[in-house]
Amino acid sequence: MAVTKTWDIVAMDSAPTEGSLSNVVKTIHWNCTGTETVGSDTYSSYSYGCIGLAAADSSSFTEFASITKDNAIAWAKAAIGTDGVTDIETGLEAKITEQKTPSIETKTLPWT
Repeated sequence: MAVTKTWDIVAMDSAPTEGSLSNVVKTIHWNCTGTETVGSDTYSSYSYGCIGLAAADSSSFTEFASITKDNAIAWAKAAIGTDGVTDIETGLEAKITEQKTPSIETKTLPWT
């Protein structure tokens, strides 16, 4: 079964004004969660970050109150870049693989 990756937005920082624009998003705080269910076991991993956005373009500006979750996720992923998004998602998969088949195990002491 494949790891399901879910992106979410935790918060957005905005500038009250930037040039002639108001409520301009400057930073997006995101998280990405990976989950995989194998039989009755569910494994999960989590990554969090924040990314600054480029200066607002008045020709394609979206007022803060009109931003959708999908907008914000798309902007965050675009700012992170395709390779960065791939690295984050691959990291989640690796963490889940480690949970399923640990390379290091804690064992009970042999004298107890």
